[in-house]
Amino acid sequence: MPAALQEPLAADSLEQQVDAARRSMDRTLAVGTVTATQLDLLDEQVLWSREQYVYTPPAPMIKTLLGHLSEVEHLAGHRQPAAVQVRLSELTAMLSTLMADALMKLGHLTRSQNWYATARNAADDSGNTELRARVRAQAAMLPFYYGPLEAAVSLSREARIICRGRPSATAAFASAAEARALAKLGDAEGAEAALRYAAAAFEQSGAGGPTDNDAFGFPERRFRLYESGTLTALVRTGQARRVQEAALRLYPQKTGIDPALLNFEAALCLAHDRNPTEACQLASATYLRIIPEHRTPIVEERAREVIGALPPGAQSSRAARELHEILALPPGQM
Repeated sequence: MPAALQEPLAADSLEQQVDAARRSMDRTLAVGTVTATQLDLLDEQVLWSREQYVYTPPAPMIKTLLGHLSEVEHLAGHRQPAAVQVRLSELTAMLSTLMADALMKLGHLTRSQNWYATARNAADDSGNTELRARVRAQAAMLPFYYGPLEAAVSLSREARIICRGRPSATAAFASAAEARALAKLGDAEGAEAALRYAAAAFEQSGAGGPTDNDAFGFPERRFRLYESGTLTALVRTGQARRVQEAALRLYPQKTGIDPALLNFEAALCLAHDRNPTEACQLASATYLRIIPEHRTPIVEERAREVIGALPPGAQSSRAARELHEILALPPGQM
């Protein structure tokens, strides 16, 4: 066939390929697109879970979170427009953080650590600066309670640096977490500086008030909880007790374990002030008031801290033995 006749055919073939490629991409975009309604409904479900998490025991909460995660993963597994993918990554980070926190409460430390890593990965993928900082500050809770404390300082400090120049509830949370960890390490000067920064950031941010019922919120009662932890670790018992009393007044009747944590810190203050009997009695009463579903390993560890803080000789006292016995009983026998 003459070359002159071949050229138009080649041109037509290229044009057909171009048109076919465009049609294929349009179909791909159509298949991958999640409607605004779908995303809004998913946002509502996740927000509801964030509110439920404040007072729901961790075991049943995990089942709810797994359902949401499965749906988000299904949508994220298909090609999505960039704006949609960002929102899905944000939802993944939030749900993974709650999952990690629930697993930590139940004592599944390795699984918790892995889920926090997933949460950080998703938050970084979203590019949301506030969320990147929030996930790191939240992740600092695991090494704060179970070690190493240096990792808690590192994570919370990284979160504070990410927030630098932007006073927000997250900046206050990160600094308060850093202060609490530094205090437990014995760095009084560093803890005081971080707590001052946290207080300033909290005031400037206009953070949520006492009725803020969101696991990703940082209302005043949560700020006071971290302030209490810092002052208790610094053995400033008088200040700590005043903060604990103020914080407890801010908690609603329907809430999680935070009021119990504040009472355990009050018991620690009594132990530091050499009132071992009162310390054990308060810890015992606090533990017994917690509903069985919330009596998780993390709560038991806080109660055992009180025994460890008793003056020499007091750990074998009658009150201490009774606290030991209460902690050893199965939940159904309390």
